Amino acid sequence: MKKSILVLVMAAFALAAAAPVLAEDSPQGKTEAKEPLRKELIQLKYLKANSDLYVFINTYLSRDGRVTGAPGNRAIVVSDYPENVAKVLEVIRQIDAKPADLQFTVQLVLGSDTEEKGAEAAANDPVIRELRNLLKYKFYSLLDTSMVRAMDNTESEVRMGNTGDLEFSVMPKVIKDEKSPLIQMWVRLRQVREDPRAAVGLVEPAKAERTVADLVTTTINIKPGDKTVVGVSKLDGGGKGLILIISGKIVD
Repeated sequence: MKKSILVLVMAAFALAAAAPVLAEDSPQGKTEAKEPLRKELIQLKYLKANSDLYVFINTYLSRDGRVTGAPGNRAIVVSDYPENVAKVLEVIRQIDAKPADLQFTVQLVLGSDTEEKGAEAAANDPVIRELRNLLKYKFYSLLDTSMVRAMDNTESEVRMGNTGDLEFSVMPKVIKDEKSPLIQMWVRLRQVREDPRAAVGLVEPAKAERTVADLVTTTINIKPGDKTVVGVSKLDGGGKGLILIISGKIVD
């Protein structure tokens, strides 16, 4: 009896001693080895290596991933697990494309309750005919027409008006669609009045006062080739309004 008890105790000690070895050999006791990281230098054609791009790329990286800039602003270094780096390379390939080149035709039309010089010049315009049904003005005259070239996601501006005191700005963004592209754009028309004293030397240019008043500021979507009334701004003196009309197209 005593011999049997002694054998069980010895067996228990043997199992206890072997337990760490068994644990090391079991799958549960192993520490999973991490996949080696991949580092890739990515040359950029059109994108710039800036903070916005870094934030965008970080959405594709793991906690171990990193994105840093290379000398200059046309290259980045991405380090992460191979599958994540592959995703970043594919995304960069898609978005690092030549920006779209766009051309806009901008018209400034004056609506008034009294007939203005040049009213007949705009009378046959189909958009003007439509405005007669929407707005209260009796007469419409074409003040100015200008062509504006702009690149995708880049602001462009042009001076307009008889005295050049109207400044038109546009920042377009091309939205690709399965059916047809769409031009989304931020548009601003403002009146800029320079200090008349500077023109006659009564005040130094650096000390001249410059008055700026926003007339139209908005964001709109248009289809290439369509003509759209962007906005109407009432002018001083009452009974008059400045109407901004835009059409745009993507230049091949």
